[in-house]
Amino acid sequence: MADVADLALILFLPWFAILGVLYWFYPRTLEKTAARRRFDVAALALAFLAAFLAGRWGFATAATGIEAGPIWRQVLASLLAYKAFLLVVGVAWALRGQRFRQAV
Repeated sequence: MADVADLALILFLPWFAILGVLYWFYPRTLEKTAARRRFDVAALALAFLAAFLAGRWGFATAATGIEAGPIWRQVLASLLAYKAFLLVVGVAWALRGQRFRQAV
C-alpha cells in the first residue's frame, strides 16, 4: 500500500497522464524522430521524478512548519508536486521546440 506521503502524487496521476499525452502529441508540426522520442521520454520521466520528490519534500516540510491542520501536509505536497511537474514539462516543451525546430 502506498505511503500517506504519496497520496498527493497518486491523486494527480490521471492529470499527469493527460498532460503527458498532450506534451507527447503536440505540436504536430515537429517531426517525430527517434531523438525526439528519447527526449520526450526523458522529459516525462524527469517531470514525474521531480513531482515525486517535490511532493515528498512538501509533505515533510509541512510536518515541521506551521500547524494548519492535518490536511495542510497533503495540500502542500499536491501544490509542489503539480508545480514541479508543470515546470519540467514547460521547460522541456521550450527546449524541444528549439532543438527540433530545424526538422520542420
